Amino acid sequence: MKTFTMPGTEITAPAVVLGLMRIVEKSDDEIRTLVGAARDAGIDFFDHADLYGPPYHGCERRFAEALSLSPSEREAVTIQSKCGIRNPGPYFDFSYEHIVSSVESSLEALGTDYLDILLLHRPDALMEPDEVARAFDELHHAGKVRHFGVSNHTPGQIDLLKTSVTQPLVANQIQMSVTHAPAIASGIAANMADLDQSIDRDNGMVDYARINDMAIQAWSPFQARFFNGPFLGNPDYKELNEVIDKLAWKYEVPAEAIAVAWLTRIPATMQVVLGTTTPARVTAAAQGADVHLSRAEWYEMFRTAGHTVP
Repeated sequence: MKTFTMPGTEITAPAVVLGLMRIVEKSDDEIRTLVGAARDAGIDFFDHADLYGPPYHGCERRFAEALSLSPSEREAVTIQSKCGIRNPGPYFDFSYEHIVSSVESSLEALGTDYLDILLLHRPDALMEPDEVARAFDELHHAGKVRHFGVSNHTPGQIDLLKTSVTQPLVANQIQMSVTHAPAIASGIAANMADLDQSIDRDNGMVDYARINDMAIQAWSPFQARFFNGPFLGNPDYKELNEVIDKLAWKYEVPAEAIAVAWLTRIPATMQVVLGTTTPARVTAAAQGADVHLSRAEWYEMFRTAGHTVP
């Protein structure tokens, strides 16, 4: 498994992360088998959120109940969680009180004294940077959160946070796959006024991350668009799947690995967040971190996914 030092941290991070938003109804044995498959594949980085359940903090609690990590086992893994989405709602809350209380509840549910990374889950239009900074300072100084980042944030929203937050923002977790790649596609079609793809919808998230030394964490790496099913094996993406199958044969890996390899080939600090609860699929996808697609192969996947290559 390809690894890197997480920007702004001492964490040796794998290029593939296991997301745990769907484990609330899994048995202890199922959770242990899933996590064991991830560990065997070199994944020691686990992504949570307070929202994942239901109930609130439900998946965090099931993770802790199933694994019962000893202090040494806890130190051997990276646990990341997120806060900011209120349920019932939905609405977003980056107030000092909510951030602190959410982290306290996450720590209790996870049975740990600290989070390695806390992400702000989705932008709060009512955010006051000073409140966020106050919460981050308190949590950091108490040793309850070691590092901070964001999810689904634009460069402008990150810069606004930075007017008060003093800790490095180490990651931005965004939806990205070969078929859902506006953060990449708009730049490729720059200066093509009659092409919808040329519209910059996120103000250059990936370029911003590269310039500012942040990791990009790509969630839903197999999702066709926005929660409308996977592209792998999907007849609506026949040409793309033919290319993926060809590359899977060439590199002697499963199709899931090629989908991951497209993301890890992007020359940013990339992590792919898997949301599957199928151990075999974790094993298959993890292999993509060690596949290095050529430029021609990467662009062939991009083009057959439905994007324009001028």
